[in-house]
Amino acid sequence: MRCIKYSRQREAIKEFLMSRTDHPTADMVYDNLREIYPNISLGTVYRNLALLSSMGEINKLTTGDGADRFDGNIHPHYHFICKKCHKVEDLDIPHDERINEEASKYFEGMIENHIIHFYGTCGDCIKKS
Repeated sequence: MRCIKYSRQREAIKEFLMSRTDHPTADMVYDNLREIYPNISLGTVYRNLALLSSMGEINKLTTGDGADRFDGNIHPHYHFICKKCHKVEDLDIPHDERINEEASKYFEGMIENHIIHFYGTCGDCIKKS
């Protein structure tokens, strides 16, 4: 297994994501980290987000609005995605492992996990309407 060299910038990206609940895009991560690391490049942010995601240190969420979102909370949980403003929020409901068992009844392989996104209109967008 390849050893990954420590990077202050990568660690800062991970810490930034772990301190947030708004599921920022790569551009949002970049804009915020430039305050700490003025010389950081957007490419460095993208490469480190991809590496952290592939290592399971963060989660990458594809929301359908074109920009992937990133989540520092790697514990199993569900998300709500607003179809109007594309905001992503954690849902405070228990993660249901029984879904894996139920799905396994209809699949010959081995199901290890599941991801569920709920879509609709967030409270802020409803208030604006």
